[in-house]
Amino acid sequence: MAPPLRPNAVAFISPQNHPILIRTFEKGDELKYHYVAHTSLDVIEERTNGPTKSNDCYLGLLYAMDDIAAYGYITPLKMKIVLALPLTDSVVRDAEMIMTFKALHLAYYHASSNPFIRLHDTPAGVGSAKWKRFRRKVDEISRAVGGGSVPS
Repeated sequence: MAPPLRPNAVAFISPQNHPILIRTFEKGDELKYHYVAHTSLDVIEERTNGPTKSNDCYLGLLYAMDDIAAYGYITPLKMKIVLALPLTDSVVRDAEMIMTFKALHLAYYHASSNPFIRLHDTPAGVGSAKWKRFRRKVDEISRAVGGGSVPS
């Protein structure tokens, strides 16, 4: 049996390429994962705007650098989700990644469907207290997938 996925970070990026939430699960590496999220946007744009457009939301491995592998997912409404995993010798199954991305997408969908939360009007954005449940759900998904510790 393959070892469980252990996400280092997850990023939710708006259709206008603004970061909605970048949640890191490694202490002290926040800036590194902001860089991973922003560099992933170039690869996502290249794959979605190319001559062979696919209707598949899962984009697969976007790129690998140093000790990180970045995987991508784009929703039908063009919101992007980037998941950073540690680069290991173990095989990452696409089915597991698709399930993880769908769970993250569903968590965002439920959070954004709340009629009392304004998506883009709050200056703090997802960092505000109203989005606490969404951040908690992202942490739960990370724990379920990788069994690792998650910051509070």
